[in-house]
Amino acid sequence: MSTRVKTVGILTGHPGKASELGAFLSAMRVHSRAEPGNLRWDIWRDKANPDRFVLDELYVDDAAVAAHRDTPHFKDYAARIGDLADRTPITLDPIEVD
Repeated sequence: MSTRVKTVGILTGHPGKASELGAFLSAMRVHSRAEPGNLRWDIWRDKANPDRFVLDELYVDDAAVAAHRDTPHFKDYAARIGDLADRTPITLDPIEVD
């Protein structure tokens, strides 16, 4: 079985903050994709609600997730995201994944 860890983040921008949220996530993507244990860090936008973004993250293992959460860019994200959006993170373990 794979040890990969997937995180899906659902972020709904506060009123008037969607543009700022999108720019903030784009900057976060650049840093996150450069991490050695990161396999994917994609940003999606809800077609039905342009204030809602979905992050699709994939890491090689739990240690890579822990390393990600210990980076300066993640700590900045954690400190600032509450001002921009409501956030629902979902961390997933693989069951049947190719």
